[in-house]
Amino acid sequence: MSTAPTLSRAVLLRVFLRSLSLQASWNPKGMQNLGLAYAVFPALEQLYPDKKALEAAVQRHLVFFNTHPYVAAAIVGGVLYHEQRIARGEDPPDKVVAFKTALMGPLAALGDGFFWLSLKPAVGAVCAALVPVLHAWAALLFLILYNLVHFTLRARLYWMGLVLGDRLVEAVARANLPTRGARLRSLAAASAGGLAAWLAVDLGRTAGGDHAPWLVAGCLVSGVVSYMLVQQRVPNYVVLYLAAGLACAAGAFL
Repeated sequence: MSTAPTLSRAVLLRVFLRSLSLQASWNPKGMQNLGLAYAVFPALEQLYPDKKALEAAVQRHLVFFNTHPYVAAAIVGGVLYHEQRIARGEDPPDKVVAFKTALMGPLAALGDGFFWLSLKPAVGAVCAALVPVLHAWAALLFLILYNLVHFTLRARLYWMGLVLGDRLVEAVARANLPTRGARLRSLAAASAGGLAAWLAVDLGRTAGGDHAPWLVAGCLVSGVVSYMLVQQRVPNYVVLYLAAGLACAAGAFL
């Protein structure tokens, strides 16, 4: 069993920072493979002083790779875990390839569900609900809150992959991101509902006239009915067309 250099903290930080640009070299054939190879290259350089061994290590990471760009940090950390074992002769080279292949699909689905479908709508809805108070500063608050969660989770996942390797799967499962995502979606719905109620009341307050109370009531009832239709799995475009039709009718008769 051969000895291999230990990855320094500086190299680990460089790999993490490089992983932030994982999709900068996205291509139709390998998708994120060039970004992954670029991210882990400083570590490979330190682990494989021999040029032929370094070339073989880089080639392992030029195969097809595609997953959620944020959750990919866990795989990047796991790649370093396995590459250190390969450099020490404790694992065969194909172990790291199998690790990436096994995780990139499930982690892609997990990342899409949490970040794109839960976190971003929730933070956006909360900040939109705060627009009457914060005005344009709500946009800055969105960037701060979203990226605070984003970078914190990204760094944590990277460290988990680096330390746990194959045990990463159990650790991610214990994090229970789907349940957290469901809570975030509930928060988004509550924030959107609160904003809709405020807009309806504000419309009634500023519109004036005999029809103002009807407009307020109509907005609130439309929101409740739309929510019920979505819960019954009525297609979103049908709900949108119904809302547009009601708006046209209100404009024509009121």
